[in-house]
Amino acid sequence: MSMLRKIIWILYQPYKFLVFVPLMLIATCFFVALGALFVVLFNDRIAHRTTGVWWARFVSYITPIRVKVVGRENIEKGRSYMVVANHQSHYDILVLYGWLGIEVKWVMKAELRKVPVFGYAGEMGGNIYIDRSSPEALKSTLDAARKKVTGGTSVIMLPEGTRSRTGELGEFKKGAFVIARELGLPVLAVTISGTRRILSPRSWNLFPGTATMVIHPAIDISGYDESTIGDLIKRARGVILDELSARGDVES
Repeated sequence: MSMLRKIIWILYQPYKFLVFVPLMLIATCFFVALGALFVVLFNDRIAHRTTGVWWARFVSYITPIRVKVVGRENIEKGRSYMVVANHQSHYDILVLYGWLGIEVKWVMKAELRKVPVFGYAGEMGGNIYIDRSSPEALKSTLDAARKKVTGGTSVIMLPEGTRSRTGELGEFKKGAFVIARELGLPVLAVTISGTRRILSPRSWNLFPGTATMVIHPAIDISGYDESTIGDLIKRARGVILDELSARGDVES
């Protein structure tokens, strides 16, 4: 850590605990409540485009972080995608929610439904909780997802399954790609860099910074079947890994 960064870090600590944390908690509760109201008054799509985005941007601004977006032209208006992104930090969620610019439904583990506030917000927002307990439960998840991906609504998953602890890009689980194939959705790979330096996993060492989100050209899945889904996974992971490597934001 350079001397200047160390001085800024020391000065930032009172702000983090006395200003950021209280504001973040208040804002999260406020926007969850407002989102629930918008779902009742309007629908979950409007709630996402308003309160979801407002929450993500507010928390980002008070951190503060700057977000740069590259490749927005790769999103076709009105088209639904399976969005897959790397996962280095909790701030990945804020970047995706606040700046991706399309309506998405998250596919999350069923256990997250029980998390206070977060589980309720996810349920009200029309997100999809995946249950792998049986083939029937998984089919129910796919049926729920199929009903959501209309009118340009996309599905989003973080195929590493958890945040990278080492800075390496983890192996991708196949769930997102199975769902993409079942629903006929092109895969939209997204690379997020810089968030690990803002907030690393298992740490409260929050620090202002810049995050970059690169939206890559969509991958047509029509040429892939059950026997070649591994190639699809490898292709999507390779796109993200190449971008991280080019930006020097991945451990080898």
